[in-house]
Amino acid sequence: MAAKIKKGDKVVVLAGRDKGRTGEVRSVSPTAGRAIVEGVNLVKRHTKPSAQNAEGGILSKEATIDLSNLALADPKDGKPTRVGFKVLDDGRKVRFAKRSGDLIDG
Repeated sequence: MAAKIKKGDKVVVLAGRDKGRTGEVRSVSPTAGRAIVEGVNLVKRHTKPSAQNAEGGILSKEATIDLSNLALADPKDGKPTRVGFKVLDDGRKVRFAKRSGDLIDG
């Protein structure tokens, strides 16, 4: 199946404790069906000081969130939208927002 959510997309969280928050996708794992979104699903991790990471302690980092709990933000108004695909006249396959009809890629 084609990727509806890609790295760099603006997304809205639909479910969970961060419902309604928006952020940019940092990475997507299609096989696991999960993504990391900037500033969303923050968890605390206890870390020891190491050679690369000089300071230890309790650090906040983003955990993965299931793709089913994310929706693309409409380019027009920023509200959640579904994603469709269409082939342009020049042969490119592009994503578009079903809410407004605006193109997402190019």
